[in-house]
Amino acid sequence: MIKVATINPPFLKNYSRQSRSPSVAKSGTIYYSYYLAYAGAAIESQGHNVKHIDAISHDLSEDSVLKVIAEFSPSLIIFDTSTPSIVSDIKFACRIKNILPNCLLFAVGTFPSKNTIEFQRLNNKYNAKITGCLIGEYEETSVEVVNAVATESPINAIEGIVLFDGSPIPEKPQPRKTSADFLDQIPFVSEFYLRHLQRPGIEKHFYASITWPYIQILTARGCPYKCSFCNIPSIGSYRTRSVDSVISEFKFIVEKMPFVKEIFIEDDTFPINKKRTIEICKRIISEKIKIIWSCNARVNTDLETLQWMKKAGCRLACVGFESPSTDALEGVTKKTSLAEQELFMKNANKAKIKINGCFILGLPGDTAKSIDNTIEYAKRLMPNTAQFYPHMVYPGTGSFEWAEKNNLLEHKDWEKWNTPEGFHNTPLKINGMSSADLLQFADTARKRFYTNPGYLIKMFFQCIKSPSELQRILIAGKTFFPLLLGYIFKKNP
Repeated sequence: MIKVATINPPFLKNYSRQSRSPSVAKSGTIYYSYYLAYAGAAIESQGHNVKHIDAISHDLSEDSVLKVIAEFSPSLIIFDTSTPSIVSDIKFACRIKNILPNCLLFAVGTFPSKNTIEFQRLNNKYNAKITGCLIGEYEETSVEVVNAVATESPINAIEGIVLFDGSPIPEKPQPRKTSADFLDQIPFVSEFYLRHLQRPGIEKHFYASITWPYIQILTARGCPYKCSFCNIPSIGSYRTRSVDSVISEFKFIVEKMPFVKEIFIEDDTFPINKKRTIEICKRIISEKIKIIWSCNARVNTDLETLQWMKKAGCRLACVGFESPSTDALEGVTKKTSLAEQELFMKNANKAKIKINGCFILGLPGDTAKSIDNTIEYAKRLMPNTAQFYPHMVYPGTGSFEWAEKNNLLEHKDWEKWNTPEGFHNTPLKINGMSSADLLQFADTARKRFYTNPGYLIKMFFQCIKSPSELQRILIAGKTFFPLLLGYIFKKNP
C-alpha cells in the first residue's frame, strides 16, 4: 500500500476544470472534479491510502494545499489541469516538487492528453519536473501505475502513460479508454464524494440548471459522435456501466445522502442507447427509487424515450442546439438538423421535461446576421435555461485545427483562453468579427434571452409552483443578476 493524493489544484475561485469549457461560470455553477474522483475511488479499491484534495470546492490557497500535501507525504500525486489554467497548474507542480522532490507527479486532463508536446515544453520551461501524463480516461492507467509503484515494478510500458524521462514523445499519444468491465468495478463516485468531501463539500457544488444540492455521476463513457468543438477525453466511442450498477448507485444516493435533491448524469449523451435508457427508467420505477435526476442529451432523443425518462423522475435535459444554421452545424460535424431540433423541443415540452439549451456563436460560416438569428432562435425555443458560448477552440480539437489552418486565431496564449476574471474567452476571429465581438454577442444573447417578457412570465409561474426552482434561481442570481444588469446597460455589437 502507498499514499496517493488526487488534487484539483487552486486557481480562481469557483473555477470548474472539469467543465467541457473550463471557466468561472457566470451562473455560479461549480462542477465536481469527477474524473479525478473516479480515479481516486479506483485506486482506493486496491487498498491504497488516497487523499482527495479539491482546492476549488473548499476554496483552498496554494499554501494551504501544500501544507496538507507535506503532512500527508504521498508517494504519488495525480493533479488535474485545463487549458486556461495550464500555466498556473504547472507552476503549482513546481511548488509540489520543491517540498516533495521524490514524489511521482502525474498530470491529467484534456490539455496534456491532446497537446502533450506543448505540455512537455511548458514543463521544461518552468522546470516543473513533472513525471509524466496519464492520457485520456485514466482510471485503469492510474490503478496500474499505483500498483506498479507499490511493488517497485516498471511503469514505462503501462498503456495510457507518457513519461518525461528523455524518451521521444509521440505527437499524438494513443489515449486509453476505460473498458466497460472496469467501469463496473470502480466504487460509486457518490460514495467517494461522501467520504472525502462530506456533506459541506458536496453542498459547495452548484449547477445553475439543477436543483441544489446536486451530485454528478457518470453511467457511461465517451460519445459515438465527433463534434469538432468537443473537449471531452474520448469522442467517437461509447462504453456503459451495467444497469444494475447504475440502479445500485441511485439507491445508495437516496439511502446514504438524503440531503441530495437531484442527480445529474454527466454522461456526454445519456439517452443515446434507447433500449438501455428505457430499461434504466423502468428499473427506477419498479424499484420505487424516489429522486429527481437530469442528464445530457442530443436532439435525436425520441418522444417515447423522453416520456419514460419523465416517468422515472427526469426533470431536465441539457442539450446542445448550437445553431439553427445548417452550414454551421455541418461545419462542426454536429450531425443534427434544424428539423430535429424543433421536433425534439416539441417532444420535450410534450413530455414535460425541462431543457437547458446550449448555443455557440462564431461557428464556421457565422456572420453577425446568422448570430442574431441564433439568438432569436433561442428565444423562440425558450428552453428553461440557456447558455451562450463564443466558439471555444481548445487545442487538440477539430475546431482548433480548423481555426489554426485558416489563420483564425488571434493568439495562442493559453492564459488568455479565459478572461482575467475566469469567464469564457476565445482567441477566434471570423468573418470580420474579432474575439471581443464574439464575447459581446454572447453577452447580448444572455440579455435578450433572459429579459424576454415571455421567458420572465414563464419563470415567475415556475417559481410560484416550485420552491426548489425559486431556490435554484436565487443561488444562480447571486452571480448572474449583477452581470445581467451590466449587459442591459451595455451597448450592443
